[in-house]
Amino acid sequence: MTDFVIEAQSWPIAGRFTIARGSKTEAQVLYVELRDSDHIGHGESVPYARYGESIDASIAELEAIRPQVEAGLSIEALQSVLAAGAARNALDCALWDLRAKQSGIAAFKTAGLRSLSPLKTAYTLSLDSPEAMGAQAAANARRPILKLKIGGADDLDRVEAVRANAPKTRLIVDANEGLNFETLQRIAPELKALGVVLIEQPLAVADDEALLGYTSPVPLCADESLHTSADLMRCARLYACVNIKLDKTGGLTEALKLNQSARDKGLMVMIGCMVATSLSMAPAMIVAQGADFVDLDGPLLLAKDREYGLGIVGSMLEPPLPELWG
Repeated sequence: MTDFVIEAQSWPIAGRFTIARGSKTEAQVLYVELRDSDHIGHGESVPYARYGESIDASIAELEAIRPQVEAGLSIEALQSVLAAGAARNALDCALWDLRAKQSGIAAFKTAGLRSLSPLKTAYTLSLDSPEAMGAQAAANARRPILKLKIGGADDLDRVEAVRANAPKTRLIVDANEGLNFETLQRIAPELKALGVVLIEQPLAVADDEALLGYTSPVPLCADESLHTSADLMRCARLYACVNIKLDKTGGLTEALKLNQSARDKGLMVMIGCMVATSLSMAPAMIVAQGADFVDLDGPLLLAKDREYGLGIVGSMLEPPLPELWG
């Protein structure tokens, strides 16, 4: 028997985090804990309303399979028991952690890696006025990569303000489905001139077939359009890069498969996250080894992180301690 704990938790954000779809001041996460007589495995996820998820619904998903989990549900069996999403992610990652604790073999080794290296993450600037985003950029000008949330009439002014205040930093812009195709065509050359290296999910998922045959001067990255390997063939026709998030793939297990498949197709890969604690970032660091873009800045945006959180110096993330995960 395995003890199975499911909790809703709230972690305050440092200030306010705003994207094209709205703002929030706290990160609502789903926490899962698995215990046997000697070991504890942890997992965390962020149910996302954009995908029809909520904390309560995710808890209900997990409660529905409690008997199977307590009877010793395996990682492999889980993949067909729950659909991809936040509920499966939290449990999948907890099972990986528990397996590592029980076996004494680090999760990264089970995933086929020889070592786990520190990673430089992008740092996200919340959507705001050009002046406010310029001030954010000035305060973070020494970071190697800044990711700007855009999605409004003043987008070019925002990027220009950030570039003026962070002249040496690589820039990613993330529209969160906030542009139309005509706007993308108009601003993409100007974004390239400002040194933007990637445009993330410019169009709504329902509209992104417009990208077929379009040669963007800045590479385009699928986020909301890509969840699991089942979406990869379609996205490979439209995008040069894919953003893999464990909350979308339903855990580390599918994320590893998706990452390899994307690489096999010659796509660039970003490993992304929701605003969450270091417990969400730790398993993602395994997939992020060798990624073209790493966006695991969730803990940097919080007012307080979880105990045994990742060591963070500037934008450098250290591998997790076993007390945290893996």
